[in-house]
Amino acid sequence: MIDERVEKWLQKALNDLEAAKHLLKVSPPEEIVTEAVCFHSQQAVEKFLKAFLTSYNIPFGRTHHLEYIVNLASKVEASILSFLEDMKKLAPYAVEVRYPDDFYEPTLKETKEVYEIALKVKKFVLQKIGQNRK
Repeated sequence: MIDERVEKWLQKALNDLEAAKHLLKVSPPEEIVTEAVCFHSQQAVEKFLKAFLTSYNIPFGRTHHLEYIVNLASKVEASILSFLEDMKKLAPYAVEVRYPDDFYEPTLKETKEVYEIALKVKKFVLQKIGQNRK
């Protein structure tokens, strides 16, 4: 049986991923709020990774730094390091897209790429912690 703390992180991650998925379905595509999709995708990745760390009882503190989280996770699963470049791509979507100071609107192509990264991380984490979810 899965630890309740892990389950909570997974549920939060799945909720963010579901929000991104729904936002991507807006029609016409020009009306998709790309910054929101990217933000929710980044958040899903962060929470999936925190579920992974929690499943191994690895403390991570209050951080949103994805590269740091991946490096922590690599202590028990070295193959997770293959996501480091993806984490660099996701970094700006945690904070920067939420504030008007350096306004940036991700392209639809970028947005879809960020969402796909979230799906890859989801699949990886669920496989590694023994969850069979869609």
